[in-house]
Amino acid sequence: MELPLVWSLVLVVAGIWNLVVWPQFWQRVSADPRARDADGNVTRFFTVHLVLVAVSLALGIAVGVLGLVTLL
Repeated sequence: MELPLVWSLVLVVAGIWNLVVWPQFWQRVSADPRARDADGNVTRFFTVHLVLVAVSLALGIAVGVLGLVTLL
């Protein structure tokens, strides 16, 4: 297997990994009691993790697409 092909596959796998792992993490965060205060409003815990998950998913998509583009 050629080295560029291997790196392309690594990028695709990394993109898929992010798309599988982060939604599962988000489910746990949103169910966490620290995500909402006594009145039901979102907390900083929720907001920080929302940004973390959103950025990670965006990067995962970009890395996966980059891997697919380099395969073609």
